[in-house]
Amino acid sequence: MFEDEFVFTFYGDDFTGSTDVMEVLEWGGVPTALFLEPPTPEIVRREFPDVRAVGVAGVSRTMSPAQMDEALPPAFQAMQALKAPFFHYKVCSTFDSSPTMGSIGRATEIGMGVFGSPMVPMMVGAPELRRYVAFSNLFARVDDVTYRLDRHPTMSKHPITPMTESDLRLHLSAQTDLRIAALNVLHMERSPAEVDAYFSALVADGAQVILFDSINRDHLSTIGRIIWGLRSDQPTFLVGSSGFQYALTQYWNDSGVVERPAARPSPGPVDQLIVISGSAAPPTAEQITWALENGFQGLRLDSVGLVDPERAESVRAATVEAALALLGQHDHVLLYSAHGPDDPAISATKAELERSGLGAARVGALLGKQQGLILRELLEATGLRRAVVCGGDTCGYASSQLGIFALRAMIPVAPGAPLCRAYSHNERFNGLEIALKAGQVGKPDYFASIARGSTTQ
Repeated sequence: MFEDEFVFTFYGDDFTGSTDVMEVLEWGGVPTALFLEPPTPEIVRREFPDVRAVGVAGVSRTMSPAQMDEALPPAFQAMQALKAPFFHYKVCSTFDSSPTMGSIGRATEIGMGVFGSPMVPMMVGAPELRRYVAFSNLFARVDDVTYRLDRHPTMSKHPITPMTESDLRLHLSAQTDLRIAALNVLHMERSPAEVDAYFSALVADGAQVILFDSINRDHLSTIGRIIWGLRSDQPTFLVGSSGFQYALTQYWNDSGVVERPAARPSPGPVDQLIVISGSAAPPTAEQITWALENGFQGLRLDSVGLVDPERAESVRAATVEAALALLGQHDHVLLYSAHGPDDPAISATKAELERSGLGAARVGALLGKQQGLILRELLEATGLRRAVVCGGDTCGYASSQLGIFALRAMIPVAPGAPLCRAYSHNERFNGLEIALKAGQVGKPDYFASIARGSTTQ
């Protein structure tokens, strides 16, 4: 096992991506707690004496560089106090970012300053999540088709951070002047000694960011070995997706550093489940369609009314009343603000914000807060103990409204979207079973899997 009290710390640039890291570490044999705010070492020891990895679910994917300059240094410094040999700035495996929003380049610069890192390993591919990097180009698989990311049906048209360039070196160079080098798939085919020599040569040549290709299990083993070999008295700063956790846990398990735990038992089914979705992603749309065709009672949210400050309270009250009526029929209930990326409600909601002078960029904050309040009121009124929240903004605001300060993974359901146990300052929600799902994650019957307490999808 590990010599350090805490072996790994991380900060996720969005909420759902943070649970992804937590579950990979947990299933890999490293007990992990995810906090909503940076904890002190004393808080971690008191609340979770068994954990060896600690993370924070952040929101920097929706920050400007100026906002990052204000928010990230104190968060990074707080995590630095845990004295783990690794600190990971976790980004989405679709590398959502731009020079003005969620800049991974600026976050990398900030982390290098806080941790005194002259070189940063970067890994974006995560084969388990069907994300692949080859010759620095990022690919993502949808059903049976693998798309280069600048041709991906969703990410190439993302409303805030569209991926118009799949070469991650070029995409990142628009956000930072750091020197970027790469270890590609052909380098990975060499012997361990040759791979190590090439990596060392890149460092000696002054590379400040070294990007790893990754498309298969062998690449993960190589990357895990290299990263584990970087540990020293000073924390190693990493930037990338949960590919790092897949690589490290695979290496740790294969080399006997830590054992993979036994399968978790199912917590069993629930009679009723509340699902609230703020995601417009196609996979979530498929899940909504499946649920509505298989016994879930649907309730479309009036997103235009919920973002209108003058009408939000009355619209929310009417929504809660309608949802309680459906729950009174003893069915699962699904509340959703959009049914796919082409839903007219999306443009209508943005138009309402522009008309009111609030700005379309605030849609996530305004709508997410109202969805969080709706979920809180429904759980308070019904006493139900299991829920699903879809969409990064919605997950963050819902957790805040429920007073959640930390999460632990309970069972795997779909990669990146486990069922979790919530720890809340509000006793009513302490111990709540909750799944916080990113839009792109999960099979069509994901909601039913959560209701059943299925341990795999």
